[in-house]
Amino acid sequence: MSKIVTIRLDDDDYAELKEAAAAENRPLSNLIQTAALARVREQQFVDDAEMAELVVSDDLMKRLRAGSRDAAKRRGTFVD
Repeated sequence: MSKIVTIRLDDDDYAELKEAAAAENRPLSNLIQTAALARVREQQFVDDAEMAELVVSDDLMKRLRAGSRDAAKRRGTFVD
């Protein structure tokens, strides 16, 4: 079931978003929903450049492997 969310926009932002939605022939609410979800999902995952930096760190990889082993053995403190 869909939910209603109210946001407050100044006139300039509203006009810009409304114009962008019209240019894509879709409702303003859909434009905002799509943009918000894309932003959230972008923040949740590591992009290829960040991943490349992570995997070259031997210390980090050792700690990740140790943490993975501990998790498999259900050792340690787990937080939500």
